[in-house]
Amino acid sequence: MKTLVVRPPFVGLLNRRPWLKPSSLRLRTFSSPSSSSSNYSNQSRGGLPRFFSDILPHSKGGGVRIQGDEFWHMTKVLRLNTRDRVELFNGKGGLIEGCIQDIDRNGLEFVALEDLKIVLPQSTQWHVFAAFGTLKGGRADWLVEKCTELGARSVTPLLTARSPSISENRVDRLRRVILAAAKQCQRLHEMTLNPPTKIGGLLPIVAKSKLSFVAVAEAAPVYSALTSFTKELSGTLIIGPEGDFTEKEVDMIIKAGATAVGLGPHRLRVETATIALLTTVMLWSDSLQPLCS
Repeated sequence: MKTLVVRPPFVGLLNRRPWLKPSSLRLRTFSSPSSSSSNYSNQSRGGLPRFFSDILPHSKGGGVRIQGDEFWHMTKVLRLNTRDRVELFNGKGGLIEGCIQDIDRNGLEFVALEDLKIVLPQSTQWHVFAAFGTLKGGRADWLVEKCTELGARSVTPLLTARSPSISENRVDRLRRVILAAAKQCQRLHEMTLNPPTKIGGLLPIVAKSKLSFVAVAEAAPVYSALTSFTKELSGTLIIGPEGDFTEKEVDMIIKAGATAVGLGPHRLRVETATIALLTTVMLWSDSLQPLCS
């Protein structure tokens, strides 16, 4: 007879929220921030809840006031209190550990417990151009969230004949999605959400890029295309709208210098194609980087 093991309900919660572990778990210290990408990964993963702030103290004992959404999240959602330890990051590689010194109705005072760390970005710099302006529901949110988690350097809404616009309200929401995803995945460098761009504005970018891929049905598989290129850690990824690019648009993009690649035999949604292509090139880029000694 098999024995059924029932886990207490709080075990899963602890696994999902490592900052709930004992206070002895502190942010590890490392050598120079100019070290390799593995050090970036290590320095980005502390054991404390992390929040965004445009302004960070530069040294131990310095302070900054936290208000707005982050203040609400800290005190109303997580119910943090005075003397609780947290981390702040600025989306530009800055990271600092400190504690909550004081809380009032409108904000709280953060005091640094160490000097500011500056972590350099990873070397992979892939820029995504995706025609997702007409996606319904939360599909555009999901696309942008996963691009943030996977490490895209930027995402640009691409305006095409079959995806001609994106609302300003949608752009504001996507910026909030990016911030939330950066906090969740402990990314220290923000992913840029560029203004919507038409095909005409994309072509000069493709022409200047060392490597550009455009997802096209029935094109050669992306993996086969990658094997024919030498080491590149940056470039542009272009994904069309529901209904795909027009033939004229594809011709313009390829003539500008992009390589057409296929993503399998099935018709993919915009968000699926975007994440499939980004994941493939990110793993390819990572495999080209030298291992740390």
